[in-house]
Amino acid sequence: MPKWTVLEYLRNNPDEYMQMVKRRGLDESIVREAIEIDKAYRSKLREVENLRREHNSLTKELSKENNQEKKNELLRKAKEILQLLEEKEKEVSEAERNWYDSLKKLPNILAPDVPYGTSDEDNLPVKFWGRPKVTTDKLEEFKKQTEKWGFKVDFDLVENKSFIGHADMLEKVLNMADTNQAAKVAGSRFFYLIGDIVWLDFAISLYALDVITRKGFIPIIPPYMLRTEVLEGALDYSSFKDMIYKIENEDLNLIGTAEHPLMGLAYDNPIREQDLPLKLVGWSPCFRREAGAGNRDLKGIFRVHQFHKVEQFVFAHPDNSWKFLDEMVANTEEILQGLGLPYRVVNVVSGELGLPAAKKYDIEVWMPAQGKYREIASISQVLDWQAFRANLTYIKASDGRREYLHTLNGTGIPTTRAISAIVENFQDEEGNVAIPSVLKKYLENIPGAPTDVLKPRKR
Repeated sequence: MPKWTVLEYLRNNPDEYMQMVKRRGLDESIVREAIEIDKAYRSKLREVENLRREHNSLTKELSKENNQEKKNELLRKAKEILQLLEEKEKEVSEAERNWYDSLKKLPNILAPDVPYGTSDEDNLPVKFWGRPKVTTDKLEEFKKQTEKWGFKVDFDLVENKSFIGHADMLEKVLNMADTNQAAKVAGSRFFYLIGDIVWLDFAISLYALDVITRKGFIPIIPPYMLRTEVLEGALDYSSFKDMIYKIENEDLNLIGTAEHPLMGLAYDNPIREQDLPLKLVGWSPCFRREAGAGNRDLKGIFRVHQFHKVEQFVFAHPDNSWKFLDEMVANTEEILQGLGLPYRVVNVVSGELGLPAAKKYDIEVWMPAQGKYREIASISQVLDWQAFRANLTYIKASDGRREYLHTLNGTGIPTTRAISAIVENFQDEEGNVAIPSVLKKYLENIPGAPTDVLKPRKR
């Protein structure tokens, strides 16, 4: 079996690993339990290995023994050992299942520069870009999100004006979305996009795919459903199963992100070392129940049950995987800069990482009507956490042995959140919304599609 980083820490640096688990806000008893189960499993393995050695030794003696009485005695002992070995191998199989189940509960290790914290309010900003439009009544809130962290961000102070929130802009001003009718036919947090805004959705996807594929990423449209076993390899299924749409009477689940089927390309399907890194960019619809979202974003299309998203994914060699985290962050930044949307990058605190990530950056876009930076993308370094669970390996060129891959994932752009940010940031007094110029080339050859401005649609 290839080496797994978490298991190496568990065996060789248990105290350090215990501290990492505590920093995530998790109960360290899962570590103590895993240590005991690992010891018991390895003890049973040694018993089986010793019995096999003893049986092999008796077999060699038998081949050399000519005395029939001694042969019979050796045969009797060999038979006893075989019976015992059969019992012990069953015990090992059961112990291995318990061992694997206990290891699956364990979180990834933490990168040294992950800040300690228990909520997203503690996430550490590391970069700001753009010149936000800030209304007078939101100025103090803006300072809390910038100056509090030691950043001096240039902004445009907008006096005697309020920005219309994205939900009202889309439904009441532009008349290009309908969540009320969608709720009648599908339930809350669904939507109809209508008219010109549909072209904007596709243009944003094409633009993001264009930017990322120019960086050497291979475009992919993945399956929109996955077997549960594959999802269990990709995420902490027990914590997220309430957010997943399960297909009734089928072992299939609607995907919440293209990350998971992109990971599935190497599921029990080793990659050649010389083909690394394998950089992928997927486009897909995403389906999320948003269980536990409470009253957040009940209006509009910012937090919804289905949306389109462009997703980055990298299978990397363990020796150089960290550089792709910065590369993927830079890709998403380039997309947002092209769209002209002000944003900040935050280093996510330990208590908000979940089990898979060793480190994660969130990118938050400025929403002037809310006076807040809101998450639009997440980019994570997962090391070999998914690889252990889903058997993601590469074949070493030198000796043909298999080793675990490192995986990284990151949002390119979610179209509905991008649309929400665009209609808040680029609205004017007449209810029009300026279309970012980088999208023009994806719109200009579509008959009737707007290229410069979204104008209110007549009902």
